Amino acid sequence: MSDEHGSFEEVRESVDGHSMAGLLRYCVPYWPRLTVGMIAAFITRFSRLIPPIIVAAAIDRVIGGGAGERGLLTQAGLLPPGEITGAAARTSFLEQLVIIAVLAYVIRSIARFTSRYLFMSTAQKVQRDLRNDTYDHIQRLSLGFFASHQTGAMMSVLNQDINRLEQFLNTEIRQGIRVVATVGGIAAVMFWYSPRLALIALAPVPIIGLASGKFLTWIEPKYRGIRETVSRLNSRLENNLGGARVIKTFNRYDFELDRVATQSEKYHDEKVSAIKIRRAFFSSLRVVTGVVFVALLWVAGTDVITYGAGVGPALTVGTLSLFFMLLRRLYAPMRRVGKTANKYQLAKSSSERVFGILGHEPEVTTPENPYEPDGVDGEVTFDDVTFSYDSGEVVLDGITLHVEPGETIGLAGTTGAGKSTLLKLIPRFYDVDESLHDSSANQPQSDEVDEGTVAIDGVDVEEWELTTLREHVGVVEQNPYMFSGTAEENVAYGDLSVLSGEGEPVRDEVVDAAKAAEAHEFITELPDGYDTEIGERGVKLSGGQRQRLAIARALLNDPEIVILDEATSDVDTETEERIQASLDRLTADRTAFVIAHRLSTIKDADRIVVMEEGRIAETGTHDELLREDGDYANLWGMQSGSEAAVADD
Repeated sequence: MSDEHGSFEEVRESVDGHSMAGLLRYCVPYWPRLTVGMIAAFITRFSRLIPPIIVAAAIDRVIGGGAGERGLLTQAGLLPPGEITGAAARTSFLEQLVIIAVLAYVIRSIARFTSRYLFMSTAQKVQRDLRNDTYDHIQRLSLGFFASHQTGAMMSVLNQDINRLEQFLNTEIRQGIRVVATVGGIAAVMFWYSPRLALIALAPVPIIGLASGKFLTWIEPKYRGIRETVSRLNSRLENNLGGARVIKTFNRYDFELDRVATQSEKYHDEKVSAIKIRRAFFSSLRVVTGVVFVALLWVAGTDVITYGAGVGPALTVGTLSLFFMLLRRLYAPMRRVGKTANKYQLAKSSSERVFGILGHEPEVTTPENPYEPDGVDGEVTFDDVTFSYDSGEVVLDGITLHVEPGETIGLAGTTGAGKSTLLKLIPRFYDVDESLHDSSANQPQSDEVDEGTVAIDGVDVEEWELTTLREHVGVVEQNPYMFSGTAEENVAYGDLSVLSGEGEPVRDEVVDAAKAAEAHEFITELPDGYDTEIGERGVKLSGGQRQRLAIARALLNDPEIVILDEATSDVDTETEERIQASLDRLTADRTAFVIAHRLSTIKDADRIVVMEEGRIAETGTHDELLREDGDYANLWGMQSGSEAAVADD
């Protein structure tokens, strides 16, 4: 129950190259939109420089009546040169300035809409593609990955991390263009009017650039820690909300509050530490820009005074106003560099987790030139199978078992004997070959060499096309998962054509499967029958009802091989008898494996295999095993004795 379990730290090592390069690859299909968006963004920033230049021209020429030979608009041919005298000339000149201003604002508005729309919509498309691909990749990873990573941590990646990447694309790319275009444009204008003042105004630019690089090295480990702590906090919250019934049963409110508070405190400490560095950096930037403002005010003001006295550099009042208007527009995006660096580091931390998962290869995959038969008989063979999980403990040791098509095999034995693990090898939830085990960093590897083969119809399951293999194997687990939806939808999940409404009418096929699983009667008694919403994880149903829905779901798939892993463990005696009575019909013409602690469930099986400590201890029919008077006979005696005692009471 450790909160450290399920960390994604080792997943980062699966990133192929720089993590942000992966994000750029997702942008490539939309490069025409991004190109137009970037051009529009540059136009937006450049058009914002026009109003200050217009104001400077108005001050110097409309108010002051100067010639304005150095004016940028005059040099560009948009305004006439020469001194302006008389009210009519000044009014005419002012009208020209107004027309230029209107055009500048119209162009800016159109360009701004274009750039923001294209960037925002493209970011949404990348977010959609990335989330779909990440989810699809996660669901195809092997069960070992899910066993070592918590659901809350994976949800954090699919939601928060991918959302952060979308925000970075949507906002920070435009901000980067804003910085480049603004600094470049303002630098050009300033140098045009006064190279000396331009050097003073632009002095902080390299300082801010170097400081931002240093800031990234300081803040990166902080944000990495934040992502890990918030992932563990989400996992803890998801764990507790899912286990609300257990918490209430054992009255563990204070205990769980302490655990959540501990994780919250760790998140708080990481966050505050990052805030301290971030705010110190931004405050330093303001100090630097403040010093430059004061220096520019003194130098420029002195130049205006000396120019007015007929000596010194040619700096007009309009040019002075222009510099201070541009200075404000220069330092606003420059200070934004720190925030962009901050957002970049957050996005980089998220991209490492997202693309780390995408770079994490499934341990179980379809081989090249896979086997895809037209039909399956259902013959299953375990040939000297030895298997261990990543912990290194041998779970199966030299299992050899041949099952004929249509044969029903009951598996019995104590908990941990390896029954469920053995059957998980049939649909390749795990592979026997050790080379296909989870090779993530920080995962202990087994010292044992897994060996042997599992074959269906004489072909090693590792040679099968994976989708084809699992289409022919139906599994009903001890605690079947129910999706939030109706009873009909959960049964129909077993057949994609029925689920999507293709082929035969949905209801008829669902009802037939439900009847075969002895589920039809209780479904019709639900408030809305087959259309009844059963709640998240089927919370509105009893354990036995959920298991019968799961059996119906597996039967609808019509597999040649059926695996029932304690599928009747949560049903009452009456329901078990009803399922047992129709067991022959349920498994007719199918190869069936039935795991049961309640031996009455498997006593009519064609053969019963008793497992102990990963080995086959006994095998035979029910009567044969009773005559052998071994472990099975002892278990049967204990269970039948308990049942007799209950009957006597």
